[in-house]
Amino acid sequence: MWGKVPLRNKNFTGRGDLLEALRTKIEESSTTVALHALHGMGGVGKTQMAIEYAWRYQDSYDLVWWVPADQPMMIRSALAQLAPSLDLPQTAATSVGDAATAVLEALRRGHPYHRWLLIFDNADQPEDINELMPRGPGHVLLTSRNNRWGDIVETISVDVFAREESIEFLHKRVSTSISPDHADKLAEELGDLPLALEQAGALLAQTGMTPSDYLEALHRETGHLLSVGKPNEYPMSMTAAWSISVTNLEQRMPEAVELLRCCALFGPEPIPRDVFRARVVQRPQLAELLSKPIRLSQAIGELGRYALLRVDLDSRTVQVHRLIQALVREALPPAEQEEIRADVHQLLVSALPQNPDEATYWESFRNLVAHLEPTELETSTDDDVRSMALDMIRYLFLSGDFSSALRYVDRFIEHWSQSREAPGADALRGLREKGNILRELGSYGEAYELNQDTLKKMRAAGLPKDDTFPLINSIGADLRASGRFREALKHDEESRAAHVEAFGPDDPRTLRATNNLAVDNSLNSRFPESVRLHEEAFTLADQAGRTMGAAFLLATWGGLARATRLNGEYGQACDVGEEAYAYGIDYLGRDHPWTLRTAKDLSTALRRFGEVERAEELARDVHGRCVRLFGLDHPDTLAAAMSLANARRNAKRAQEGLELAADTVQRYRKVYGSEHPYTLACAGNHALLLRLIASPQEARDLNERTLASLETAVGKDHHYYLTVATNLASDLAELRDFERAVAIGEDTLPRLRRLARENHPMTLACAGNLSADLRRLGRTDDAEELAADTEARYVRTLPHEHPDVRAFKEHRHLDLDFDPPPI
Repeated sequence: MWGKVPLRNKNFTGRGDLLEALRTKIEESSTTVALHALHGMGGVGKTQMAIEYAWRYQDSYDLVWWVPADQPMMIRSALAQLAPSLDLPQTAATSVGDAATAVLEALRRGHPYHRWLLIFDNADQPEDINELMPRGPGHVLLTSRNNRWGDIVETISVDVFAREESIEFLHKRVSTSISPDHADKLAEELGDLPLALEQAGALLAQTGMTPSDYLEALHRETGHLLSVGKPNEYPMSMTAAWSISVTNLEQRMPEAVELLRCCALFGPEPIPRDVFRARVVQRPQLAELLSKPIRLSQAIGELGRYALLRVDLDSRTVQVHRLIQALVREALPPAEQEEIRADVHQLLVSALPQNPDEATYWESFRNLVAHLEPTELETSTDDDVRSMALDMIRYLFLSGDFSSALRYVDRFIEHWSQSREAPGADALRGLREKGNILRELGSYGEAYELNQDTLKKMRAAGLPKDDTFPLINSIGADLRASGRFREALKHDEESRAAHVEAFGPDDPRTLRATNNLAVDNSLNSRFPESVRLHEEAFTLADQAGRTMGAAFLLATWGGLARATRLNGEYGQACDVGEEAYAYGIDYLGRDHPWTLRTAKDLSTALRRFGEVERAEELARDVHGRCVRLFGLDHPDTLAAAMSLANARRNAKRAQEGLELAADTVQRYRKVYGSEHPYTLACAGNHALLLRLIASPQEARDLNERTLASLETAVGKDHHYYLTVATNLASDLAELRDFERAVAIGEDTLPRLRRLARENHPMTLACAGNLSADLRRLGRTDDAEELAADTEARYVRTLPHEHPDVRAFKEHRHLDLDFDPPPI
């Protein structure tokens, strides 16, 4: 597996002793911690040496991966792209941070590859990236100018060339003959600095300039640079060599130098070639160049031949060494830098794909993220540039990289706000996006307060419906997250009606409101209406295609499967869920949040349909991924944990289920609060397992307390309440308190018939349990009548070999459980 490693330098020279020393240190290092650094000043050839090491010793590794490390925020993205090579799920749309965590864990374990090499190029502060470097059986090599790495890793100092190496390099680099004396003198004047020698060699090879003429020009430039002061962090030889190359190129093709100035204001990471297809820049010379594709290609070629720019035809990118970028920037007056930076912003805008919702564009978005911070995008006051910044935030959010999205949006909001009280329209849009991010991170209370405040300020500022309506939808989700299901339903009914009036029923904005309303209906036990709305949203989103994006389509598709299951149609729910899950894997990857939610719901449907073994296998896989990606206390992990506890109970592993359920309920209390409907319903699951394993009395007591709280939270005609009531009757029957068990059953059954319909499996389970309790109470006629009616309905509802049917025929109690849905 070979990823992102730059092409081998055909002119690589010398460094043999250093490479051998590095290899020896690496081989002798501990098998659990093999971290090594190449340290030296800029331009000394650290990166080229790391590239050569990777190529020279590639046979010693099963996997070699290159990680640009100059921007700590981008390291996770580079690591995440390694996931498919480690047999981890595809990461086209997964959370970048979570995928990176999975990669680090796989490398630590040495599975599937024990022999791996990761190279972190241009690492700066150890505290920024130390935790992102894998520990394990493989090797880590980094390059850095920061000598603080010596306190953490084994360090090899890389200095300038030895003189014989400089002479050898010049003989390789310059196609025309160069005498040993001239090569020696040139190396002496350039201080044997590899990057300066590369610049000189490129100029001599490109222009045919004689070494004597070059040395004379070098003396002139050095004198000039000394007269104006040289940057302390750069060697004089590099500064002078660069100045000569630019001077010659400016005489040969001045527009190429203008292009170099533009590239210097990008980040040091590869710049997509398509960026330069724009025609919107203000500087005349650059605009003229960009309008002529042939001339543009020639300029790029010239910069490459002068070693001022690296061209990668395979990835269709260009890249300028950070040292050259810095030298170019320092030669520009501040006002001119601002002019060029404004043009760079416009180039980024023109290169931005149209729709951040569509996963097929996410690779293009990812290639631009590395340039957001270096180009100081947040400083622009241009409407198009700020709109682009918000699109980038949305991409990061939809692709699951919530931590990066939060960091960038905070950066933008800070620069776009005049004050906290008067943030301005763009800052308000950023705050709206921040609310969504916080909710996905499980910070429900903070998201709710922020969204309420942002909506008030948006309305006060007179922002249009395009700005306020998405936030109104978000507030519906906030209400669901806080457990206020009835308020959320009312809010979203009004929201959808307003959307239909403003935009029409088929508009993408209306479809999002429709989907939210569908979720509300299922949370309020209105299952048929939830199915209808989910089906409407899914069908119209599917017809809209890329307009809506794969993430939203999967959310509606998975919601349809979940609503179908809640409506009691288990077989159909499995069919819809299987298709939705396959779509999620293909378009978003196995680790994307919506793929995982769809898989969890499919596991529940399979379990309810009687496919217990596959249901548990899928639940275990989802839970493992959620723990690895999100941590133990994330809402998706909690939902997956409760689903797995239920699956273990059905798989006759109730003790394991009890332990997991007990732990999960405690975590639900921390995340949602003790009186949230999800927490209470999960407590009902815990009580169910307590009855099976430990103590029917404890189960009864817990269910009685839970039922009282659920009556307050959702009412007696809600399926959460009726689920726990049905199980409480079973607790009482287990304790041989058949009178109370029958009383609860006779109160619960008609409520379920009205709520879910008479043939719903929940209703039939309650009816079957009640018939068994009536029989034990001595009310045989009532029991037989109810049992006969229930048996006839089971024939029309579930396969005859279904576990529920078998339990009913054996007069055993059926248990109902709860699987937390997304909010």
